[in-house]
Amino acid sequence: MTSPKAPADARAKAESKFHLAERRKSEADQALGEARAARTAEAQKTARLKALRLAKEEADRAAAAAAPKAAPAKAPPKRKARVAATA
Repeated sequence: MTSPKAPADARAKAESKFHLAERRKSEADQALGEARAARTAEAQKTARLKALRLAKEEADRAAAAAAPKAAPAKAPPKRKARVAATA
C-alpha cells in the first residue's frame, strides 16, 4: 500500500518542476530581450558612426576641391659627383 503522504509528495514535486520550468522560461525571455536590445543599440551606434564618417569624408572632399592646387616642390639641384684626384 501507498502511504497517504505519497500523493501530496508527488503533487509538490510536480509543482516544483513546473515552477522551475516557468522560472527558466522567464529568465530565457529576459535574456532574449536583453540580447535584442543590445543588437538594436549596436545597430543604431553603427548607423550614427557611419553617418559621421560619410559627412567627414564629404567635408574633406569639398575642402580638397576648394583648396588651391599647390605647385609641386622643386627638387634641389643635384651635385656633381667629385672625382677623387689620383696622385
